[in-house]
Amino acid sequence: MEENSSNEKRRKSGLLWILIALLAITNGVTFWMYMQEKNKLGTEVIVKEQVIVERDNVKGELLQLQEDFNSLQTNDKALQAEIEAKKAEIAQLLEDAEKHKGDAYIISKLKKETETLRQIMRGYVRTIDSLGTLNKTLIVEKDNVLKELDSEKGKTTSLNKEKEALNATIQKGSILTCFNVTAKGVKFKSGGKKEVETGKASRAEKIKVSFTLGENKIAKAGEKTVYVRIVTPDGKEMAKSYDDNYRFTFDRSSGYFAGKETLNYANTEISGVTYCEGQGEMVSGKYIVEVCCDGVVIGSTTLSLD
Repeated sequence: MEENSSNEKRRKSGLLWILIALLAITNGVTFWMYMQEKNKLGTEVIVKEQVIVERDNVKGELLQLQEDFNSLQTNDKALQAEIEAKKAEIAQLLEDAEKHKGDAYIISKLKKETETLRQIMRGYVRTIDSLGTLNKTLIVEKDNVLKELDSEKGKTTSLNKEKEALNATIQKGSILTCFNVTAKGVKFKSGGKKEVETGKASRAEKIKVSFTLGENKIAKAGEKTVYVRIVTPDGKEMAKSYDDNYRFTFDRSSGYFAGKETLNYANTEISGVTYCEGQGEMVSGKYIVEVCCDGVVIGSTTLSLD
């Protein structure tokens, strides 16, 4: 009888410990789930704060970009119209930044569009400079030479030497000179064997850019990769693909090239041709074409397609 009573006590004691163990496990799991949910909420708060900070940064960049675009002025009506269109685009991006301030995807997209607009603005600055006056230093030097020629006509030989020295100084200041830059719309027939020039944007398949690198005894001889950057009438950079394979650096900025050509430069004049293409059909309007080599813009022209 006593043995049965002892067994019953041991059984009840065992059940009690099992119950205690189950309660401990349940409490442990509940606590773990609570901590996971707490960490999740904390992470979401941090991510949201980071998105808001990124939004503020993008908004600041857009406001600065808006101010920079407002400072751009040109007598070229078509170019000024493009600038006004970009200013309207920036205003819309500012509205989107305020409207979607908590959307990480939209903010990331706005950041990329802001960077693209910044690159386009730099292209406009270079274009306005090229369409405007000559470099102030060269103008002063040219005026000085002309004054000396007018006042000292009897010193022709001496003045010619000074002029040659001035030209040599100007030449040393640039890596390479580029001239005879031309751009034409072309299409191809007979399976690509026959090339036909066209002034119609709807018919043009590529833009053919021809150029000549000038003689420069100071420049380093060897292979020279010439990049052609084209800004389309709608303010975009023409490129077959917008990835690192088509990105290059010029004038302390970076952008996308529409075509490139590698020439074996031997310090004498050499001509080159490259065929540029982008994505989809070409649009009507004026195309800004820049020839770049050794990290600088060395030549430019424009092309108008109907």
